[in-house]
Amino acid sequence: MSMFVAEKVRFPEEEDRILDYWGRIRAFERANELSQGRPVFSFYDGPPFATGLPHYGHLLAGTIKDVVTRYAYANGFHVPRRFGWDCHGLPIEFEIEKKLGIKTKDDVLSMGIAKYNEECRAIVMRFSSQWEATVTRMGRWIDFRNDYKTLDLSFMESVWWVFKQLYDRNLVYSGFRVMPYSTACTTPLSNFEANLNYKEVTDPAVTVSFPILGRENEHFLAWTTTPWTLPSNVALCVNPQMDYVKLLDLRSGLVYYMAEARICHLYKPPKKGSATEAAGYQIQLKLKGTEFVGWQYTPLFDYYAEELGKTAFRVVADDYVTSEAGTGIVHQAPAFGEDDYRVCLANGIVKKDDKLPCPVDESGRFTHPVRDLLGKGVKDADKDIITLLKQSKRLVKNDTILHSYPFCWRSETPLIYKAVPSWFVRVESFKDRLVENNKLSHWVPQEVQFNRFGNWLEGARDWNVSRNRYWGTPIPIWMNARTGETLVVGSVAELERLSGEKGISDIHRHHIDHIKIISPITGDELDRIEEVFDCWFESGSMPYAQIHYPFEPDSEKTFSNSFPADFIAEGLDQTRGWFYTLLALSTALFDKPAFKNCVVNGLVLASDGKKMSKRLKNYPDPLDVVNNHGADALRLYLINSPVVRAEEVRFSEDGVRSVVRDVMLPWFNAYRFLFQNARQLDQGTSKPLILVSGRIRSTNEMDLWIESCMGSLIAFVKKEMDCYRLYTVVPRLLSFIDSLTNWYVRLNRPRLKGQEGPEEMRMALETLAETLITLGQLMAPFTPFFSELTYQSLRLFLPEGSRQESVHFLMLPESKDDTVDLKFEAAVERMQEVILNGRVARDRRNVALKQPLRSITVVHRDPDVLASIKRLERYIMSELNVLEVVYSSDESAYVNLRADADGKVLGKKLGRSFKAVHSAVRSLTPSEVLQFEREQVLTLTVSGQPSGSESHTLSLSDVKIIRELKDGVGGENCEAVGSGGTSGMLILLDLTLDEGLVTRGRCREIVNRTQKLRKKAGLEPEDLIEVYYDCSEPFLVEIFETHGTVICEALKTSPPRPMQEKPELAETIVDEEVDQVEGAFLRLCLARR
Repeated sequence: MSMFVAEKVRFPEEEDRILDYWGRIRAFERANELSQGRPVFSFYDGPPFATGLPHYGHLLAGTIKDVVTRYAYANGFHVPRRFGWDCHGLPIEFEIEKKLGIKTKDDVLSMGIAKYNEECRAIVMRFSSQWEATVTRMGRWIDFRNDYKTLDLSFMESVWWVFKQLYDRNLVYSGFRVMPYSTACTTPLSNFEANLNYKEVTDPAVTVSFPILGRENEHFLAWTTTPWTLPSNVALCVNPQMDYVKLLDLRSGLVYYMAEARICHLYKPPKKGSATEAAGYQIQLKLKGTEFVGWQYTPLFDYYAEELGKTAFRVVADDYVTSEAGTGIVHQAPAFGEDDYRVCLANGIVKKDDKLPCPVDESGRFTHPVRDLLGKGVKDADKDIITLLKQSKRLVKNDTILHSYPFCWRSETPLIYKAVPSWFVRVESFKDRLVENNKLSHWVPQEVQFNRFGNWLEGARDWNVSRNRYWGTPIPIWMNARTGETLVVGSVAELERLSGEKGISDIHRHHIDHIKIISPITGDELDRIEEVFDCWFESGSMPYAQIHYPFEPDSEKTFSNSFPADFIAEGLDQTRGWFYTLLALSTALFDKPAFKNCVVNGLVLASDGKKMSKRLKNYPDPLDVVNNHGADALRLYLINSPVVRAEEVRFSEDGVRSVVRDVMLPWFNAYRFLFQNARQLDQGTSKPLILVSGRIRSTNEMDLWIESCMGSLIAFVKKEMDCYRLYTVVPRLLSFIDSLTNWYVRLNRPRLKGQEGPEEMRMALETLAETLITLGQLMAPFTPFFSELTYQSLRLFLPEGSRQESVHFLMLPESKDDTVDLKFEAAVERMQEVILNGRVARDRRNVALKQPLRSITVVHRDPDVLASIKRLERYIMSELNVLEVVYSSDESAYVNLRADADGKVLGKKLGRSFKAVHSAVRSLTPSEVLQFEREQVLTLTVSGQPSGSESHTLSLSDVKIIRELKDGVGGENCEAVGSGGTSGMLILLDLTLDEGLVTRGRCREIVNRTQKLRKKAGLEPEDLIEVYYDCSEPFLVEIFETHGTVICEALKTSPPRPMQEKPELAETIVDEEVDQVEGAFLRLCLARR
């Protein structure tokens, strides 16, 4: 490996080279080989569908997974990482139906389930190669060769085993229930699926009259946002305890019954003092809802009048009816509403085993007996139904409503609620255990665990696991339709034994639906039911199915070593998806959570705040971003955003670009700077830089500081990563890179360049090299490419026996307690504060840093703080280009000190007492404020309160300490800058210039022009040159003649000479006019020495 590092870097190109290197050395496979025998860190990878290309959400989740698993490996674990594929279910079927133009179940059956399923199988892995390429390009290490697929026989067989375990524990039942139903996908969905995709939509909202039998001109009024359910109306429901009114509508002369609290639904409130007649109605009677029970009414339509006339079309009562919307009377269509079904069943309007009034087929189209709307889609029929209501004079009010409505998460079509027979898992029976097991895992952020997810568990419903579909794992139930006898099969071997069929190698529907079983109990013939499993049941079974548990010989051992998983991570939407199904099945099977730690990420939005959309093209292609800026930059951008705290982030390519500018390039420049000077040290001393153990430790302040910071960083990273708080780790790592590049290298530049002698140079370079190696190890999980790139060169500084092939084979560095000095780190922070404030002062007065100034005064009340700064004052003098640093602890001579109560904090805490406490805080004298600041606690007694005198104890977080410059501090030749707040610091920069300072400034300008010219000419630090000048302004000539030695010391050359003294044979490197100095022409020539 060469000691030469190019001046410029193209991160994407370097990453491609690293990928090639990893491939050549089999880096991922080799890492797994090296870690054999270590404790196992178990990780479950949630399976994506391969029917589309990966988007930023996938890349984000994949990056989080890669960071944590790489960290676990470096922390001493063996980390199996298998990729998984979700191969069944609606996403696959939906693609095939679009491709083949399939609309209905009849279309599938005429095509044949076998052909349909094989079409599905053909596209399952359509984009798998692109997925692997993208995931690999992002730097993620995961096993694609040993992946698991939910369509594999081994996986499906374990799903059968899971189901049979549930069945044997009486946790499975068949029920007729009103469920969320996708008309596009012709299948019911589970409740959590229905909650995945709510949208704001505008729907019709109609108020309809129901003439009361035996009461001429009297009508019940009901309101609905689903007019398509009105043809199936069989009852009206009131709240038994709610107050209702009988009112005369003065415009129509009709009498209406509705909830008193909902009169506002039809009529505007009468003006104050006016009678209701002014609003268009007259109340004739008030009565309770219970008084209506049993009243009969004329059906809206006659479709079910004959069939259900003896039991239906009457008023029933139930507490679910509210006065929050509508009329307080709810129309009942038991086939299309969960409460409707429950209420009608309880009141004998329908019977449990009877056929429901459900004139809607599997595709959501009207069937007999609704003759007026045959073949019409239910949502499309709303307008026709409203027209029919108008014609029959039943439409009282026709309006619209904007509300949140569930859509199918796959087809993006509105869901309906429809009664369907389904197979359920009795989740409600072990809901309490779900809640308790949830408490046993650790989530980041924790609020999601106990709020969003916890609340969902509290309201968990029985889980509908069956789907009336084709491409999925068949539910292994064989049943006799006549007797209801049921037999559940838990393995392929059991199916072969019971059926006599041999050599079963595929258990998809078209391979097993024909298989019959003769009941070993009754001798009756049993057929498999038609349904397949919900694909969420399959993904929830992955801890067992991915290892073919319990069928493989070693699966018991593998399972016990990997369950519960140490770590999982997915997006916030999975709280009602994969996170839930994992917990539901693990609780039912083993009464424990399926995972110990869970990181939840938020949603990556487009830059305009909208959902990323291929149609809208409102986001850049992920691979374009990677190819332009590098995967490391994209990874850092994503995991250093609010999205790792389960919040939303608006994606910005400029944000990725800024990571390159502010993090990657400074890090690269420090790395390159090390090699430039290490090469110079090698050439100058013939003794290459090697980090031998037991070497003499440096006593230089900056070396000690960066070593201490590194020790603190290692301890912090380990502590926070063990808690999975990536959102605290990444900012701290980036802050260290800033400290290294903008402070350590900058302040140490003379030593690193050898200006303080070869021994100091060697110690400084050793410190920088060790720091960069350790930084690369810590950053390796986050920026795997650049960490590898730097390590491949930096390992040259390590003894041969301690070099590894890859940084990713290394264990985490250990924090050296003897190097950590928190007090000294705080002292350097104070020094940095002085320097930053000094720069602000210069900027305010537009005084260039090249211009030396006489002095800076540092003011702080604590002499110990000033003493710690004084230890480092040479860096202040160098960075701020001042000749002297003056210190003062007499803060009162410069600032007025006062306090003010923090209204946001104390207002909530004190309530009515805040005003008096606020006044008392503002009345504190400067000495009292100072005492409070030192003691960090203050007890105030305020009088005049309702309870008499009250005492309140305040902390520093309750109060704002304010420092204001006194009048006269600063002035024309002095700029003051204060840090403000508690323990604030003040600096005063003396801006008075004399001739000596001006001359020094001009010397700095000349040195600056020369250094820029060196860089432009591509010279390396070790290249020796002579400088020649050409200028006409007397002040520049005088500087060259009288201060040439100052300039040559800075440039490490002979004193500059006039152009005419340049030897004829001198080799010119560059000769050109440079930027003017105070408006004066200057030409410089650099010649080879």
